[in-house]
Amino acid sequence: MTDTLETFTGAFTQQEPIPEEGIAAALAVLRHGRLHRYNTVGDEISEAAALEEEFAEIVGARFCVAVASGGYALACALRAVGVQAGDKVLTNAFTLAPVPGAIASLGATPVFVGVTEDLVIDLDDLARQVSAPDVRVLMLSHMRGHLCDMGQLTAICDAADVTVIEDCAHTMGAVWEGVPSGRHGRIGCYSMQTYKHVNSGEGGLLVTDDEEVAARAILLSGSYMLYERHRAAPAPEVFERVKYDTPNVSGRMDNLRAAILRPQLRGLETQVARWNARYGVVEAGLRDTPGLRLIPRDPRGRSVGSSIQFLLLDWPAEKVTEVLSRCAARGVELKWFGGAEPVGFTSRYDSWRYAASQPMPATDRVLRGLLDMRLPLTFSESDCAQIARIIRSVVSTVYEMD
Repeated sequence: MTDTLETFTGAFTQQEPIPEEGIAAALAVLRHGRLHRYNTVGDEISEAAALEEEFAEIVGARFCVAVASGGYALACALRAVGVQAGDKVLTNAFTLAPVPGAIASLGATPVFVGVTEDLVIDLDDLARQVSAPDVRVLMLSHMRGHLCDMGQLTAICDAADVTVIEDCAHTMGAVWEGVPSGRHGRIGCYSMQTYKHVNSGEGGLLVTDDEEVAARAILLSGSYMLYERHRAAPAPEVFERVKYDTPNVSGRMDNLRAAILRPQLRGLETQVARWNARYGVVEAGLRDTPGLRLIPRDPRGRSVGSSIQFLLLDWPAEKVTEVLSRCAARGVELKWFGGAEPVGFTSRYDSWRYAASQPMPATDRVLRGLLDMRLPLTFSESDCAQIARIIRSVVSTVYEMD
């Protein structure tokens, strides 16, 4: 019989090692010393240029730009479509701070759209807000890997002539109705930060089919006049049209990180299957827990289960914090998006004081009950089953408390 006070001893922040192929490629870069993406010899193709070409092929994009971080990719995308200081940019109320931060870094104003109980952007609220005359860009965050109805979202934004930029930090490898995440909007942005689906510590990728957007993004990233060394890039004449009015906001990816990433991308499909198997074990273990609502996954999409969320809807804050503390005491690290103050990476739209917001009662209700947990691939499926047993035990106990 399982001990009802069993404790998990794994680390929620421990990643798998970089593949040996990536380590060998990184050592090769270190040995020749040409870390800067434009420091090439003869006809050599830089690691960064090769990464761009390979990722563009993976997602079916014409163009790709490798940059220093996912947050840089977001801000670069906004600049590339012409967002300026004073503009309003729609974005999810449920997201992480780098998304509104990218908007605010340009002097633009984030305008928040609500979240549903399924943790996706509220399309009814979006339909209301896109009708405002001064709204022309939506930065859509696929927060924690939850994909909304992308066909409906695209129809809403196209009808209002609103450009969609997708934040795919949590959806690299995900698809909606067979289309890779990041390919429904005008631009898709991805992160390679340590806790994402491929790991270079930091790093970002931007993809688009729009040649002028791609040319601006490459110039913005700090290509100087070396843009011909990009392979997943527009023709030289496109750069000639935009090079004199596009500022250099340097944020290139270096060859060392690109070398580490290329083998990981080749193994992405395998990793997605491994994440989803672990997610399935936790989901099965939590199903029908009293007071706990799992988040349904729309069968039209394929998510990547690198984290799992659940709702303790309408629970008083003291009971939610009791769940957090009891799980922590038993080795299970949960994050809460309903706290009054930002903690770690968890924060609410009303925490970002640089972005004025109005009360959003329906969204607030969701966030008050929202708990989040990473599922690193260093966990085995038996680890995941144990974690689910602990959460289930704690939630059931606290739910029944007076």
